[in-house]
Amino acid sequence: MDRDALAALIASRLRDVPDFPKPGVVFKDFTPLLADPVAMRAIVDDAVARYSGEVDVIAGIEARGFMIGTAVAVALGVPFVPIRKKGKLPAATFTASYDLEYGTETIEVHQDSCREGQRVLVMDDVLATGGTAAAACELIERTGAQVVALDVVCEIGFLRGRERLGGHRVRSLLSI
Repeated sequence: MDRDALAALIASRLRDVPDFPKPGVVFKDFTPLLADPVAMRAIVDDAVARYSGEVDVIAGIEARGFMIGTAVAVALGVPFVPIRKKGKLPAATFTASYDLEYGTETIEVHQDSCREGQRVLVMDDVLATGGTAAAACELIERTGAQVVALDVVCEIGFLRGRERLGGHRVRSLLSI
């Protein structure tokens, strides 16, 4: 599927939820996209075509990044690493805190999740202010691995999250 057709398909499957999780925030609901196997297959196929041979590990940010990232990892035949909210991982972790557009959050990754020099693709559903993505990239780099790129399904451009990611390559399938 070409890039324009894929972007149109994704746009048609996202739902805006006003005032969630707090007044003034318009939440991009990703669940209708997850319910569409054709759209999900197209997203996975696109990532596989772009990153085949380029990455050793896929890291997904809780929770929707798990769904996309795991599917891509299986298709590429590489390991999947979860980046979770604080307190959800059982072994020794690296921790990073960051500001959201509507609060503060902390995420973690197992200290032994990646090896020195591994090439990691970080995946998530939406890039908004960039706080979550920047923290996730920091965590992966603390393991000794290299972040190859951040790959998201949708980027909310006016929030300028890309600017918080420094020199990291960012790829979004849809920019709004």
